[in-house]
Amino acid sequence: MTDLRYTVQPASSTEIPRPKRAEGQWALGLREPLNANEQQKKDDSPLNVRDRIVNVYSKRGFDSIDPADLRGRFRWYGIYTQRRPGLDGGKTGALEPHELDDRYFMMRVRSDGALLGAEQLRTLGGISTDFARDTADITDRQNIQYHWIDIVDVPEIWDRLARVGLTTEEACGDSPRGFLGSPVAGVAKDEIIDGTPALLEIGRRRAGNPDYANLPRKFKTSVSGHPSLDATPEINDVAFVGVVHPELGAGFDLWVGGSLSTNPFLSAKMGVWIPLDEVADVWEGVISIFRDYGYRRLRSRARLKFLVQDWGIEKFREVLENEYLHRRLPDCASPEVAAGNGDHIGVHEQKDGRFYVGASATVGRVSGSLLSRLGDLVEKYGVDGVRLTAYQKLVILGVDGARVDELLDDLELIGLSARPSPWRRSTMACTGIEFCKLAIVETKHRASALVDELERRFPDLDTPITVNVNGCPNACARTQVADIGLKGQLVLHEGEQVEGFQVHLGGGIGLTQRLGRKLRAHKVTSAGLDDYITSVVTNYLTDRTDGEAFAAWVERADEELLRGDKTLEAVAT
Repeated sequence: MTDLRYTVQPASSTEIPRPKRAEGQWALGLREPLNANEQQKKDDSPLNVRDRIVNVYSKRGFDSIDPADLRGRFRWYGIYTQRRPGLDGGKTGALEPHELDDRYFMMRVRSDGALLGAEQLRTLGGISTDFARDTADITDRQNIQYHWIDIVDVPEIWDRLARVGLTTEEACGDSPRGFLGSPVAGVAKDEIIDGTPALLEIGRRRAGNPDYANLPRKFKTSVSGHPSLDATPEINDVAFVGVVHPELGAGFDLWVGGSLSTNPFLSAKMGVWIPLDEVADVWEGVISIFRDYGYRRLRSRARLKFLVQDWGIEKFREVLENEYLHRRLPDCASPEVAAGNGDHIGVHEQKDGRFYVGASATVGRVSGSLLSRLGDLVEKYGVDGVRLTAYQKLVILGVDGARVDELLDDLELIGLSARPSPWRRSTMACTGIEFCKLAIVETKHRASALVDELERRFPDLDTPITVNVNGCPNACARTQVADIGLKGQLVLHEGEQVEGFQVHLGGGIGLTQRLGRKLRAHKVTSAGLDDYITSVVTNYLTDRTDGEAFAAWVERADEELLRGDKTLEAVAT
């Protein structure tokens, strides 16, 4: 009887389609760098910059930094220069990079789906208060992001992180960036399979490995065995999604090529079955295809999604199986949509009888002080620890049922809520012009103020409506996959350029898997955002049918209702 897990492939006969022009694909013998970024990586492995930071730049200061390191290789250690204060959005595309640079840095710390204990949380908090002016954000990549970092302090920060098993290595750059995992891995009652061992093994193979340190562009990984698709597989370069094969049992499907930015593409589903102990092998196969066949000529076409679109999923699978795995993967039906909301907010019983608690920080903004106090709560309540989520939230695992209510009250006291309003729960924002050199508009404070106002205007909203606020077209806060996605840009208002947004409506991942509908030539000013969203939400609440979700309503609604040109008479929510 044939073992469905292992069918050896014959010698490869895969015919690789050649691009119409040279794209710098290594596997086709095109090794000569085609742009400055590729030349920098050829000149010196980006992983080597760590020694220069520790031994040279931190001792001699900002002015000693080689520009090729400053705006290139530093990213492999999670470090970018932040935006110089006082530069408005009109300067973003008009100034040279060195004119936008501040003398301080943004820094990202990977969590890779790990369970953070009291010591780790206090370390993260202490770094913020000691070196980052008490700044800290939870990103939608499950990272902690700091600002105001001085190069002289970086070695001490790295030493503190290393002592608690954390790192900034390859948190940015053309590398395997921070991994996403299920925040409730190993404890959720409805989990299909725990992907934690696979994440740990992928991390072991990645760490410091030069084989994966020179990719065409960034490479994002997701592993989750939870049916809510809580690690956003639709928008990752490679995603392992929990499935159950009718004969082989629980394992993972493979999705590839997801990415948003200016050319959004939801992942192609391969429809296969991969056992837990082979996930890391398949991950190495996919990242190696990207390294070897990925396009390196134009940065704007260098993500894996462009290769997947050109080849198609069947050709991609053929190359993966023939050239890299040397065996066939069993077929298995892919999940169509999520089984529920994947943000895990609220109180949920674990399979061991204890509880996990999902809590919201408004638009992901926290602080070092908050993280340290959260570490104190982890110790006070004797919980297992905290995981960050792909929705700028966090989940506390292993809470004793008799102490849940007390913990909820304590969370509120430090600025977190496990009982947030629908608006506070479902609004995300990127860094924005406050710190980001690519941003055009302010986002964090604007989104927070928007939440406050929508809570006042719709205090009893009975359905979730996601709002994602982005400072530029790069979609770091996922413009195209929100009920209401807002892409920052300058707009003309009464003859003057002011901060505003292009509007995308009806997108989603998880329960809804589609890109949002972009309203042609429709823009709204930042100042007019509250009134615009009020009009659209009022129209939805008035016009919807029983049980109709916002995204479904957008698909059929008249454009004048979506533009806010007409507001229907409000109904009670």
